[in-house]
Amino acid sequence: MQVIKGRNVVVVGTQWGDEGKGKLVDWLTESAQGVVRFQGGHNAGHTLVINGVKTALHLIPSGIMRPGVKCYIGNGVVLSAAKLFEEIEGLERVGVEVRGRLRISEACPLILPFHVALDLAREAAREMGGNAKIGTTGRGIGPAYEDKVARRALRVQDLKHPERFAHKLRELLGLHNHVLSTYLGSTNFDFGPTLQAYLRAGRLDFDAVFDEAMRHAELLRPMMADVSRELNEAHLKGANLLFEGAQGTLLDVDHGTYPYVTSSNCVAGNAAAGAGVGPGMLHYILGITKAYCTRVGGGPFPTELDWEKPGTPGYHLSTVGAEKGVTTGRSRRCGWFDAALLKRSAQVNGLSGLCITKLDVLDGLPELLLCTGYDLDGERTDILPMGAEDISRCKPVYETLEGWSGSTVGVTQFERLPMQARFYLQRIEQITGVPIHMVSTSPDRDHTIMMRHPFLAD
Repeated sequence: MQVIKGRNVVVVGTQWGDEGKGKLVDWLTESAQGVVRFQGGHNAGHTLVINGVKTALHLIPSGIMRPGVKCYIGNGVVLSAAKLFEEIEGLERVGVEVRGRLRISEACPLILPFHVALDLAREAAREMGGNAKIGTTGRGIGPAYEDKVARRALRVQDLKHPERFAHKLRELLGLHNHVLSTYLGSTNFDFGPTLQAYLRAGRLDFDAVFDEAMRHAELLRPMMADVSRELNEAHLKGANLLFEGAQGTLLDVDHGTYPYVTSSNCVAGNAAAGAGVGPGMLHYILGITKAYCTRVGGGPFPTELDWEKPGTPGYHLSTVGAEKGVTTGRSRRCGWFDAALLKRSAQVNGLSGLCITKLDVLDGLPELLLCTGYDLDGERTDILPMGAEDISRCKPVYETLEGWSGSTVGVTQFERLPMQARFYLQRIEQITGVPIHMVSTSPDRDHTIMMRHPFLAD
């Protein structure tokens, strides 16, 4: 296989996240010299299985598991320094060298303890008020992005200037402590042991937050970088770059099931803005798609099944697929494959090709239902509507396909798949209009069917 130099690939989730992006990024990194995270924070969860050993990553790009590959955290990511070093130390304990290969944009907004407190207090207030919870991870991601958009965020570069940092921090604490105590009634909430070190009577203490930030500043300094400049220079030298998205398209703040979404743009186009490269540098868009659907947290899910009742297809997907959130440990809701949803994702991402993951989870199901569209208030539509309100009224229209009894686990050649599995994949291509270029048949790095390599020229 001849890989084209200077070719860049974007990997995005096409459903509600948890599609298995981490494994594919790790696998494709064999052909890349750099891997870039461009949005989200440590609310992401990517699981890699290499030689039977499982590793969970939340903030650091999945390419870190390949020796010699540079990893970049772009300006579109909100950064919790505490969680970053927790993750670094975990990797170092198993022999992975991180600090010399990780570059962090100085323009990344920081997630600080008051962002976490705000996140938790808001969800608790929603629940106490009888309103539906958004289903956030409670890690401060949304409040940190709010500060960024409001042009008041503390950024990584501010850590280099203690006096400037202290001045901005006092202003932020004044605002957020007022919201926490006066509006949200923070004294009524139990924030848990992690935040207790920063709290005094429901308010965040300046000294505790500032002192920890300054400790992190010294550790971060060697990894701070002008990531935009470094990526552009690497590209000019012929490096292949892999841009790793977090979450999934249907959690995108603009294009997802709003308001049950994350706080960033998860679509492929944001790889340019979130890393500081021109869109002309994005040569191939790979959409990662589970062979069925899952989602964590609240929000509409047209093809959702009863996944808690033993003996049902939904229970099979949940248990065989081990559907637990990597970041939170919450059970994922499970349902049939939704091709109308995938049409929306293909449209907003400009997908070049698909990678279908977890095909092996469908082994043993006698029949499969495939959603080809919806009935929405008596009218048929073949693409997912915009916004949670309309989506919640969608009734899926299904096509029934024959399942297979043979095993697909570990298969690495398309022709060796059961005939019914091949037809299932071909039907997905026909309905969505997007070619399937890769198929994953287990969590292991090497259990992948390759029909067309993203790093090869068109």
